[in-house]
Amino acid sequence: MGAKVMLFFALLSFSVLFAFAENEEGPGLVMNFYKDTCPQAEDIIREQVKLLYKRHKNTAFSWLRNIFHDCAVQSCDASLLLDSTRRTLSEKETDRSFGLRNFRYIETIKEAVERECPGVVSCADILVLSASEGIVSLGGPRIPLKTGRRDGRRSRSDVVEEYLPDHNETISVVLDRFAAMGIDTPGVVSLLGAHSVGRTHCVKLVHRLYPEVDPELNPDHVPHMLHKCPDQIPDPKAVQYVRNDRGTPMVLDNNYYRNILDNKGLLIVDHQLAYDKRTKPYVKKMAKSQDYFFKEFARAITILSENNPLTGSKGEIRKQCNVANKLH
Repeated sequence: MGAKVMLFFALLSFSVLFAFAENEEGPGLVMNFYKDTCPQAEDIIREQVKLLYKRHKNTAFSWLRNIFHDCAVQSCDASLLLDSTRRTLSEKETDRSFGLRNFRYIETIKEAVERECPGVVSCADILVLSASEGIVSLGGPRIPLKTGRRDGRRSRSDVVEEYLPDHNETISVVLDRFAAMGIDTPGVVSLLGAHSVGRTHCVKLVHRLYPEVDPELNPDHVPHMLHKCPDQIPDPKAVQYVRNDRGTPMVLDNNYYRNILDNKGLLIVDHQLAYDKRTKPYVKKMAKSQDYFFKEFARAITILSENNPLTGSKGEIRKQCNVANKLH
């Protein structure tokens, strides 16, 4: 009998310790994480995104790209935002991040939040929530996203290419990379619908124009592309680009899917998406229904935003988004 009592108390103690450990890790990601510690946080971020969009329309494209480039590389921990140091290259400076910009405006949002609640709101959450608001600015769906992320302390530039697919990758590689994050085929098709907005730099598409035009391109679209990208070897520092969608370049909509079915996709991956047997049915469905596109896009963005975050006592809350806190 005594042995059973001792075993009971031993199990009870273990349960208490386990519960305590869970509590130390915190609740993880939850809706409205800052409701007690900084109740105005999400409103401040929303207003800052709106103000910045009024002054600089291209910020919305940046917020959308940021969530992909940060969260797809191992963790949603704002590692993308860290500047290079003497020892480490910034993710912002890798080839995969070509064309990313407007990072200084993330600092603008961070400063506004810090004035209200110093040291409370992570850069990782600011990055994710600014993307959510940027999507709305572009005419996309409002996507409620959980918060509670903490910031990483190191760049992941050494593994960026393992996680971020390139525009010249096969569709199989693209599907595999996203599947590793839990995003299925219709989710991938919807995320690539982000190519509905913004622009593609000539550096990324001249291989489809020179020395010979890719025969898969719609011949009616080629003169415009050649006009915008007149050089076979464009200067990467020059602002030479083609709008992803000439019809509604500032609107996140399903026009992208109609374009790629009409061979007007700028990138190889756009063309493959429209004609691969695994993805074409979803492309056709999204071309017909913007509601279906938005539903799948919202689902995929949610999964992406919750990819392996740092929560609880892991990571830190950076004072500035571009540098890790100094350790004392």
